[in-house]
Amino acid sequence: MIIGGHEDRSDNEVEMKESNNNFSPYEILKLLADSKNDRIEIITTASEEPEDLRKTYDETLTKIGFTNYGFMHIRDEECGSKEYLDRIANAHTVFFTGGDQNRICEQLLKSPVITLLKQRYITDEGFMIAGTSAGAMCMPEIIISDAEDGEAIIENDIRLGEGLGLLDNSVVDTHFVSRGRFGRLSHAVLKHPELYGLGLGEDTALLIENGKNAVCKGSGMVIVISAKNVTLTNVSSADENCPIYAENLHVHILTDGCRIDLNSGKVSQKSDC
Repeated sequence: MIIGGHEDRSDNEVEMKESNNNFSPYEILKLLADSKNDRIEIITTASEEPEDLRKTYDETLTKIGFTNYGFMHIRDEECGSKEYLDRIANAHTVFFTGGDQNRICEQLLKSPVITLLKQRYITDEGFMIAGTSAGAMCMPEIIISDAEDGEAIIENDIRLGEGLGLLDNSVVDTHFVSRGRFGRLSHAVLKHPELYGLGLGEDTALLIENGKNAVCKGSGMVIVISAKNVTLTNVSSADENCPIYAENLHVHILTDGCRIDLNSGKVSQKSDC
């Protein structure tokens, strides 16, 4: 499950709470486990203030009714820790908090922790890996490491990096609507037209099964951008500081209940609000 950040929790005031008829309190975080007793391990590696996040999620998960969860602030020298590996091996859900996606990848990429997560993700039915904000952005093979949110897409305004490799068909951006990130996600998929760009709004998530079958959850929207049918663009030939253009860029808007196949790009209709 990838979450756009600012999900409904004890320290956030969700923008769509009053105006969206489909708003449901703590809807996203309730999806972390099927049972209140299922073990949830929360990894705060992305954050410079893990204790603040621990307090927030402790308060929120308690309000929801979860009783079996713990926190891990894993650093690179601890990635082979038997304690952490045993906890991940026995978890129902592993949840990455927000912060800096580069910190997650720098600390954990190619570590025993990620090896175990990938193994369980592939083989263990019912096991969930979740992430919010930076914790969602780090999931694909290719991630947005840094980018500008400008009025134009400029040739050198984005830096892509290696992610955790849990999604091989998409690149993810978060806080997508509130921070005006259409340009940078478009730039990413123009550079990699084989991938879908998943722009996750706040308090909104995609719940993905089998690496491809995704359903939108939450009070906001997910913007899906595809450059697979672009017929004219200068993305591969533009000089430094030159603006990028593109013809025939495709966009989908998903809201709560909408489904998309991340291999074919086919969107399934939902019932009206």
